[in-house]
Amino acid sequence: MSFDQEWAMARGASAPVGTRLNQVTAGPGGGNADLSVDQDRLGAIGSAAYVLHGRLAKDGDHARTQTAEAATGLKANGFRTGAAMAEVHDTWSSQLRTLLDACANISNHLDYSAASHAREEADIKAALATSKINEYLK
Repeated sequence: MSFDQEWAMARGASAPVGTRLNQVTAGPGGGNADLSVDQDRLGAIGSAAYVLHGRLAKDGDHARTQTAEAATGLKANGFRTGAAMAEVHDTWSSQLRTLLDACANISNHLDYSAASHAREEADIKAALATSKINEYLK
């Protein structure tokens, strides 16, 4: 059987596929629920990222100097493990910086998001209050 024949049989046996864009399914994950932000959860996650950043900055770097000195000493004495230790040192330092940057980014972003949502909420409340006042003045 040729590929074209096999492909035609496979297409004929498959169920019809369609796309519907005119509605959202009801139930979990669907419907018209408003986006909600739990400020306490955002704050807790941002705080955890901040604490993790602080601990990583302190504890993740405690052996850097000794590792670099060991690598230099091993290389100076002709040991091949010196180059490997230097590569481990460089890789660890690079990955530690990446993780520190990610923690700082998460913490800063969530702090910004929480503050931004609070400002937007206040603006919406003020706009609604103003619209009610204007309604009564007419």
